[in-house]
Amino acid sequence: MRTVTGGAGVAAAVRLAEGEPVGAVLPDDDPAAWIALDAGVRQRVWQEDDGVGRHPWAVTEGGRAVLAALHRRPARRLTAFLRRAKPPAEPALTALTEPQLALALCHWDGRNRQAALEQAAGHPALLPLVVLRSADWAPQVHEPARLLLTAALDARTAVRLTPLILRLRRRGRGDFAAGLADRLLRAAPPEFLTPLYTDPDRAVRRYAHRLAVDGRHLSAAELARTAARDPDTIVQNLCADAAVAALTDGGEQDGVLDLLLGARGPQVRAAGVTALRRAGRTERAVGFLADRSGVVRACARYVVRQGGGDPLPWYRERCAEPEGLPPGAVIGLAECGERADAAVLGTLLGHPVAGVRARAVAGLRTLDVTDVRRLRPMLDDPAPAVVREVTAALLPSAGDVPEEDLTERLDAGRPRHVRVAAFRLLEAHGGIVRLRAGVAALDDPDERIREWARQSVQGWHARGDVPREAVAEAGALLDRSAHLFSAYALRLRKWEAGVPI
Repeated sequence: MRTVTGGAGVAAAVRLAEGEPVGAVLPDDDPAAWIALDAGVRQRVWQEDDGVGRHPWAVTEGGRAVLAALHRRPARRLTAFLRRAKPPAEPALTALTEPQLALALCHWDGRNRQAALEQAAGHPALLPLVVLRSADWAPQVHEPARLLLTAALDARTAVRLTPLILRLRRRGRGDFAAGLADRLLRAAPPEFLTPLYTDPDRAVRRYAHRLAVDGRHLSAAELARTAARDPDTIVQNLCADAAVAALTDGGEQDGVLDLLLGARGPQVRAAGVTALRRAGRTERAVGFLADRSGVVRACARYVVRQGGGDPLPWYRERCAEPEGLPPGAVIGLAECGERADAAVLGTLLGHPVAGVRARAVAGLRTLDVTDVRRLRPMLDDPAPAVVREVTAALLPSAGDVPEEDLTERLDAGRPRHVRVAAFRLLEAHGGIVRLRAGVAALDDPDERIREWARQSVQGWHARGDVPREAVAEAGALLDRSAHLFSAYALRLRKWEAGVPI
């Protein structure tokens, strides 16, 4: 079945006007298709003009196609119906086919939408449009639409239309359909919600799992399995917390904990680690002291302490053995260690594993122990993650890094991550150094670096930090980048730098 989304609403209107069945044009499970049709039809002005060439829709090729289709039989009666100032008489309305009624339900004139609703009751395929009309701005339209929706909607249909109803809830008058569906689904058997748990729309999955948690429809194992597998973090956290709350002392406990502890999402693992204390398994938390996520490490330290242990000696012992050292243990030592532990971290700056080197640099920064002399050579590290950490550590002391060393690293032959680090540190110097770096990077082979350089030059202002001997150089650099400024902005920059104008 073809999916109609975005600007395809006009194309869907053409197919409906040509007599194609509603089910073949608009998939029931795609809310964007119905919203696109509504927008494609209602946002155009249908005037009483039988000339296709002079009609407002004739400005686009798709609009001309709609008009041409509507002027061909069997849709000619629909054209006459849509262009009347008042709703047609009952005999004319009953002559409309289902595709024509679908177009009439989207008409710009509320009187026509109201008239079409009177005939929509016998057409279940048009129920998504009735949902849309229940949020219509006109009371004469949304009130009969809500009566019709209340009579036609049941739990199974509510499940099918939930994606559309949830999208419609974002509108000002979309709460009615959402409230009606919510009441039906809360009273429905639990298995009715099953299709919604795996819906591609994350908003639908969030809604369905909230209903499941409120109604206690899922076991702790099912909740833990969802928390471990669903890609949406809100669903993960919701199900993980519910799984922990539903834990019992039975045999299911180990399986639930294993699912949570093995999850990819850090918040889910953190929930599992925290649950170890409640389950009396605090010894298992030791295995997560070196987790790659900071929130998991923090939870693991809490559980270990609650069990009477002390994570700091474990970190120190682990970092004293560089072979097989996990990066999480390195940063974990800094997170709960003391400044004296900086000596251990310093020995790991030359570790063969890039992750360990990066975490060692981050650990030194965490302990507020930054040795510019030792970190400067690491700006050439082959691992971008290491260079990023070194740059973050050096930025507060960027003025202590010689400009010449950084300028050399702007050379096009250097790796991209090295050039980015050098540019960031030169920009942090400020003054004429920042302007030199920005103008030099305007010719960088990487487009993103060139864009950063353009923004840096455009944002440059002299703040009394341009030495007298560098005034002429500042003028020359501004002239080289004159294409980035208006004439007024260029004169202003020169005046601020003391350049004669």
